[in-house]
Amino acid sequence: MNKKEDILYQYWGYSKFRPSQEEVINHILNNKDVIALMPTGGGKSLCFQVPALLKKGICIVISPLLALMQDQVNNLMQRGIPALMLQGGISYDELDKTLDNCIYGKYKFLYLSPERLSQELVQERIKLMNVSYLVVDEAHCISEWGHDFRPAYQNIVDFKNLHPQIKTIALTATATQKVVSDMVNYLEIPEAKIVKQSFKRHNLSLISEKFEDKNHKLFQFLSNNPGSSIIYVRNRNATEEISEFLSTRNIAASPFHGGLQTATKNKLLKNWLDEKVSVMVATSAFGMGIDKANVRNVIHYHLPESLESFFQEIGRGGRDGKPAKAYLIYNDADILRLKTQFLSIIPKVEDVKLIYKKLNAFFSIAYGEGKEELYNFNFLNFCKTYQLSSGKTYQVLQLLDRTSIFSLKKEYKQKIEIVFKVSAKQVDQLTQLQPKFHHFVQILTRNYSGIFEQFISLDFKELQYKTGFNPQEIKTVLNELDHLEVINLRIIDQDTSIFFLQPREDQITISPLIPYIKQQYTNKETKINAVLAYLENNKDCKMVQLLTYFGEIDVKPCGQCSVCLQKNKNNNINKRQIALEILKYLTNHAMSSREIVQVVKYDEEIVISILQQLLEFNKITLTPDKKYKLK
Repeated sequence: MNKKEDILYQYWGYSKFRPSQEEVINHILNNKDVIALMPTGGGKSLCFQVPALLKKGICIVISPLLALMQDQVNNLMQRGIPALMLQGGISYDELDKTLDNCIYGKYKFLYLSPERLSQELVQERIKLMNVSYLVVDEAHCISEWGHDFRPAYQNIVDFKNLHPQIKTIALTATATQKVVSDMVNYLEIPEAKIVKQSFKRHNLSLISEKFEDKNHKLFQFLSNNPGSSIIYVRNRNATEEISEFLSTRNIAASPFHGGLQTATKNKLLKNWLDEKVSVMVATSAFGMGIDKANVRNVIHYHLPESLESFFQEIGRGGRDGKPAKAYLIYNDADILRLKTQFLSIIPKVEDVKLIYKKLNAFFSIAYGEGKEELYNFNFLNFCKTYQLSSGKTYQVLQLLDRTSIFSLKKEYKQKIEIVFKVSAKQVDQLTQLQPKFHHFVQILTRNYSGIFEQFISLDFKELQYKTGFNPQEIKTVLNELDHLEVINLRIIDQDTSIFFLQPREDQITISPLIPYIKQQYTNKETKINAVLAYLENNKDCKMVQLLTYFGEIDVKPCGQCSVCLQKNKNNNINKRQIALEILKYLTNHAMSSREIVQVVKYDEEIVISILQQLLEFNKITLTPDKKYKLK
């Protein structure tokens, strides 16, 4: 196997590459640095995976998201390609062993975060590896003007000191000209070949619609456009509320957010992938790394914070090349929220200092301590304890994650802690009176030292193994012992874990971040204004607006977005005919504007304007309950 086409067919089953993929791969095989700008679903991963399989050594892949790394590693392993990743929170010994496997094993890919790349042990081991390529995935993160800027990305260039001859492959789905320029400069690849595939998606219709009753419009849209769909919302409550709303109207929908247990997430995802559920109502992280080609609708129920994230998310629709719709629904409240609320929760320097201080107090971390320690906590409980704004606090946590102060992982867990309220002698007496507790209590007292003096966190897997009980049986016994006042039982819900990468040094920790914090406020403000401009511009083709934002020129109107369709309708519209149709429906009974829009099947804006004219000409009148009837 020595040809790229052979590798493609052997592992992926495809007979040929897409044109842009082949161009990128040819540059890589000709020993060139490459920057590849390809839309979501464009097959970026193959661009480096195929060349890496043709070359001896291990390919180092830098990625910002653990979930994305895990998805790619799983995908490669399923195809029989040895790959691994460095996870946050692993012990020094485990890290040491994993890196040795990269040196002496037969692994072809090592995925890690930019923060890991700067770790001394990792650098020492990478020096000993036979590295084939350096891959920088989601490379827009290297730029302060990228929508997910991570300062640690700017340290990737240090890798070149370890292997000066290794070629760099930078990949992204969204990048403005400024961001591309930053990639070249920060990665020090001035001679890089830049391969830019047009971001235009010919099968994707961009529909933006302003409507006050968004739930009604959402239901109407899904009823008229069936098929596998993703609805993006801003928060967990919205995922639950909207999925329930749709389910009660016989549209199979499920909520998906970071607060769900991993097993629940996997089940919901499988149901959606297997077409058992048609609609997934999710927060923005959903869809990253998920390979589902037949998504017919990507709906934004809440406004995105940037055109970059918007474009990345709508790119998950229609990957099979068949027609798909990107539907953005909004109202005046959404616009006001974007202008005020989103900017108001962007952290300022004093916010970061305060929340970092409270976080250390919450975990009782002493000055100079905390590095490489893992802590679990309940986010809302933390905010309540210190009376902090949840929106702003979440943004600060995200910022501290991006700036490598710690690594943030959002995953629901239950932590169960107990302490015995009675003495060891009283416990013996209890087990004599009630032998059913004997085996379980013995295991608790023998395996958890200090359980009579302080709350101890239980390891359920260990208890299952040693008692032979399942989790529910363990909880039942604990509840019984709690009811008998033998133990104090404490169940703590946790939705986040934090792995500290830096020791607590207060001002010394935060002060270097001040220029970045200020720059990010300006950056966010610029991006929000770009979203507002996109919403308010109903004269230019929506696809042209997006592509122009990403630096494409001489782009022709798509002919299928909401602006293009409206122009076509206006050119062909016969208002007199619509007015006669409305009057015909009002002959039998009074109707609301919504009912009229549904039966005449024209845009609400046109129908409302014609109703106003009919009122002015005294052809119809408005009843006290806001219905129209013939005069």
